Amino acid sequence: MNLANLGLSGLNAASNRLQTAGHNINNAATVGFNRQTVLVQTAGSTSTGAGYIGRGVQAVTVQRSYDSFLSRQLVGAQTTGAALVSYGNEISQVNNLFADRTVGITPALQNFFDSIQAVASAPADSAARQEMLGRASSLVSQLNNSNAFLDSQRNNINTQITTTVTQINSYVERVRDLNTQITTARASSSNHEPNDLLDQRDQLVSELSQLVEVKVYEQDGNVSLSIGNGQMLLGGDTAFPLVAQPSAADHSRVIVAYTAIGSDGKAMSVEMNESSIKGGALGGLLTYRRESLDAVQNDLGRMAAGIAIAVNGVHATGEDLNGVAGGVFFALRALGSLPNSQNTGGANIAVAFSDVNKLTGQDYRIEFDGNTYVATSIPGGTVTDLGVPAVGGSIDFEGLTLDLTGPPTSGDSWLIQPTRSAAGGISLAITDPAKIAAATANTGTANGGAALELAQLQTKKVLGNDSMSLNEAFSQIVNKVGVQTQQNGTAAKAQAALIQQNFAAQQTLSGVNLDEEYVNLTRYQEQYSAAARLIEVSSNLFDTLLGMR
Repeated sequence: MNLANLGLSGLNAASNRLQTAGHNINNAATVGFNRQTVLVQTAGSTSTGAGYIGRGVQAVTVQRSYDSFLSRQLVGAQTTGAALVSYGNEISQVNNLFADRTVGITPALQNFFDSIQAVASAPADSAARQEMLGRASSLVSQLNNSNAFLDSQRNNINTQITTTVTQINSYVERVRDLNTQITTARASSSNHEPNDLLDQRDQLVSELSQLVEVKVYEQDGNVSLSIGNGQMLLGGDTAFPLVAQPSAADHSRVIVAYTAIGSDGKAMSVEMNESSIKGGALGGLLTYRRESLDAVQNDLGRMAAGIAIAVNGVHATGEDLNGVAGGVFFALRALGSLPNSQNTGGANIAVAFSDVNKLTGQDYRIEFDGNTYVATSIPGGTVTDLGVPAVGGSIDFEGLTLDLTGPPTSGDSWLIQPTRSAAGGISLAITDPAKIAAATANTGTANGGAALELAQLQTKKVLGNDSMSLNEAFSQIVNKVGVQTQQNGTAAKAQAALIQQNFAAQQTLSGVNLDEEYVNLTRYQEQYSAAARLIEVSSNLFDTLLGMR
């Protein structure tokens, strides 16, 4: 080994370091980039009579500053943060809808009962009667509009779920492509790590995790991805795309299905349990729809049904200005059941309200188990054997009357959403002020006993098994939404702070410090100059030897 070779080894090492420092500087602002460092070691030494003489330096590999624990910690925090943001974007809209007590349902409900009081005080006053119909119409409009907003939000969530699933599948395909590139790069470079490709793959997984929580498994340099309870998104070189499709139980509800291989070897989509999909924008959307939107719309519908049925019940006991018994004041849309698209039998379930006071605000899944019909509350999960055999029958169940007819097949199921659309289906059934039955029967038109009893419905416990008045029912909805909004906002702020802390910890190890890189450039430049000086000295010595001849 001569001085020229020593200088050349130094030049190569310094050149590698300069290029790597330059690469770090250029990518200091690149998202997902991890700082790189050239690892070098001595090139060994040669045994001589004077001892072991060093052979210089050699570059071993280029290593990225990466800690899997810190990276997983950051990705996990970002996944949770994305879910909170997604949830918060939706719940805040509902909170804005209900929180203002000066407009909307709250004043409409109050004005309606105030107008009833006015009729009770002056039963024959046509102006008071007209005012009562106007206030009733306004209340109906507010209920209809609020339900329409919730329906619109539900449809928007369906669209967001479809879009997000498409994005997830795109990310999975890109991760699969990078798996292939990384495997090829390792094979062609004697197993040196393709750091930039690894950074790109890690960044894709990080971005994917902000769409939905995924579990990452690494084997032989490739990563596999799973979701939910272990459903594979990427296994080896095979992608298993998610599918956004209408639920078999409710075609208006877009759900997520995973791809599986059936017994016939063909791919098939299997509906996922929504509660198993957590984290990311998709998890936040599904959690909001399942835990907040469904409950709010059901509770609003229960209140609307309570108003209609309670008012109709009292109104039917009175007489109008013509001495005719009161008719229906508020009309409600007829109820029905949603048969599962996979049903094979011919059974049907007719549904009607029997006692609004017993309504729970929950949905129900009715299934025929081969012997009897079984009801499961959603989301409560309470299972009730209805005791109705296959031949059918009628039963009163939690404020509903169920009429089961036709021959079912074991496994057939129906979804019942008794109050989901009630706020959108309520309407004013009378338009003639004279038909308001304000008088107690057989007491004359100057009597306002029935109207007085109608006014008392404002505070009477007519819902929740005598636990809530109509005012309290709506206040409960408003308070629940407000609490959920506040809790989410607080959690989102805390999570944002945690993300910043985890990012700072990760960047301390993996981020590019420009000041440090500038210093390194100076050091490596000096090393390069010194190595070049060795080559120059070697050339001068060689020239001296030639001159001696």
